[in-house]
Amino acid sequence: MPGTIAKNRINVPGDGLTLAADAYGDPAAPPVCFFHGGGQSRRSWTGSARRVAQAGYYGITFDLRGHGESGWATNGDYLLEAYGRDVEAVLQALGRPSALVGASRGGQSALVGGSRHPDLVRLIMLADVAPHIHDTGVNEIRAFFKASEAGFTSLEQAAAALNQHLGQPLLPDVSGLAKAMREQDGRLFWHWDPRTAEPQFLHPPSEAEALVAAARRVTTPVVLVRAELSEIVSKESVQRFKDLTPQLEVETAAGVGHMFTGDRNDSFAERLLQHLARHMPL
Repeated sequence: MPGTIAKNRINVPGDGLTLAADAYGDPAAPPVCFFHGGGQSRRSWTGSARRVAQAGYYGITFDLRGHGESGWATNGDYLLEAYGRDVEAVLQALGRPSALVGASRGGQSALVGGSRHPDLVRLIMLADVAPHIHDTGVNEIRAFFKASEAGFTSLEQAAAALNQHLGQPLLPDVSGLAKAMREQDGRLFWHWDPRTAEPQFLHPPSEAEALVAAARRVTTPVVLVRAELSEIVSKESVQRFKDLTPQLEVETAAGVGHMFTGDRNDSFAERLLQHLARHMPL
């Protein structure tokens, strides 16, 4: 559809804090809510949100609690259940049937929160995340958080950490990373609350329990797009997910790894639109 889709910066209430979001399209249209992975920001979903808005939906990308411009948890609660409660608060604030889309931590949050409100959720679409994941694959994500603890002396150093631990391509121009960082004491830090990366929040036992419970509970259509080269979600993970969620549909994103939504946004959006047409038609 021709024409430029304007972006509107909005605030939406979470569970005891405020979530920052960018909204695209007609606010009266059916909402499609996007939630990013840990350590990312709402900007990682910009391409997909614009694309669904062009198709007639209301695309909203959120910063998770403790990330980007969203509020930091004053009580330090960054367990998965807290992220899930934020998703529930978003659904209640919107007050009408919506679709939830999430990558990694954002996908877990969408599943946990969305599974409790079948009346308000028409579709949950997940990018390479499942209730059971390979802990060895999570180790590089943990290493990325560890490497970020002390901050960076330059944007180039931050870009190198993304490349080394998350497999992101080395950027020919790193200036775009500036908007994802904050300066403190002469060093550059990512725009997240350092407490989100504390060990007790990176994969506590309660997290697996919450995900399994959500997968058993959810009655909404669920679509998993598994990255073919995923270090996180194996074929065994997919089968265990199917055992918990009989309505689960699974697709494969060929030739990409776990963080594929960071640079394959528009391709993901086309898949999403096909499922929206079935489960939340205009």
